[in-house]
Amino acid sequence: MSFFKKIFSSDKKDQAISEEAKQTLDKGLEKSKTSFFSKLTKAVAGKSKVDAEVLDNLEEILVSSDVGVNTTLKIIERIEERVSRDKYLGTDELNGILREEIAGLLSETNSGEATQFEIPANTKPYVIMVVGVNGVGKTTTIGKLAYQFKKAGYNVVLGAADTFRAAAIDQLQIWADRVGIPIVKQQMGSDPASVAFDTLQSAVAQNADVVIIDTAGRLHNKVGLMNELSKVKKVMQKVVENTPNDVLLVLDGSTGQNAFEQAKQFTAATEVSCLAVTKLDGTAKGGVVIGISDQFQIPVKYIGVGEGIEDLQVFNKYEFVDSFFK
Repeated sequence: MSFFKKIFSSDKKDQAISEEAKQTLDKGLEKSKTSFFSKLTKAVAGKSKVDAEVLDNLEEILVSSDVGVNTTLKIIERIEERVSRDKYLGTDELNGILREEIAGLLSETNSGEATQFEIPANTKPYVIMVVGVNGVGKTTTIGKLAYQFKKAGYNVVLGAADTFRAAAIDQLQIWADRVGIPIVKQQMGSDPASVAFDTLQSAVAQNADVVIIDTAGRLHNKVGLMNELSKVKKVMQKVVENTPNDVLLVLDGSTGQNAFEQAKQFTAATEVSCLAVTKLDGTAKGGVVIGISDQFQIPVKYIGVGEGIEDLQVFNKYEFVDSFFK
C-alpha cells in the first residue's frame, strides 16, 4: 500500500463527509485548482522528467498559489529527496507526487480529521470566542457555524460582544433571527466583557450546549486588543471555568499573504486555538489553507467554500487534498 493510500485509508476517514459536501468542496476549490494546474501544465511542457528547472518552476507556482514560502520549501525539499532516491521521476507523475507530499505534510499534525460539526464530550457549554478583522466574513461565519451546530442538534446562544460597530450587532441579530436562536446584546459602545458575562449567564440558565461570542475586529492597536480580549476571557471565567474552550480566528482566504499577516498579528495578541478560512470559492488562492495550517501549527477547523448557509464546512485535510488534486 502506498504512503498516500495509507493516510487516506478507512481508519483515517472512518466517517467521510457526505457526497453533497464533497461536491460543494470541489466547486469551492475550482478556481484554485484551475489556476494551479494550468500553471503546472506550462511548467512541465516539453519536459519528460522532474529536474532542477521543473522544481524551480514548481516552487514559483506554489508560492504564487499562496502556499507560503516556508511550506513551499518543505514541499520542494520532500520532492527533491524523492528525485534523489528514485533517480528518475517523470513529469507525468508530478501531480500524484505533489498530492502525496502535501498530504504527508498535513498528516503530521493531529488536526483536520473531523467530518462533522460536533463538540467535545463533557464540555457544556462549549464556548467559542471569535476574533478577526472586519471584512473577513466573521459575522457570516458565526451565523453559519450557529446554523450547523443547531442542525447537529445542539442548543446555541450568540453573544454580540463586538460593541464598537452598530452594524456588527445588527448583522448578528439578523443571523440569530434567520437561524432561530437566542442572542444576547447591549447597546453600541457597551463593555464587551459585560456582554460576554451576560451571554454566559444566559447560556447556563438555558442549559445551552454551544456559546459563540463575537468580538471587535480591530488590529490598529494590538496592545488595546490584547487587553480587551484578556478582559473578556477573565470575565467569562467568572461564570464558567476554563472558558473560552476555543478562540477561533477567522481569515479571508482570498487575501492570500495578508491572511498570513493577520494570523501573525492575532496569534501575538491572544491565544488562538483554531482557524476558519473563508471565501475560498471566490479565489485562486486556496493554497493558503495548506500554508497557514503548516506554518502556524494551529488547526484549520472550518472552511468557507460558498455563499450559501450550508457552505461552511469542517476542514478535513484528507478530503481537502483529495478534492484539490482530483
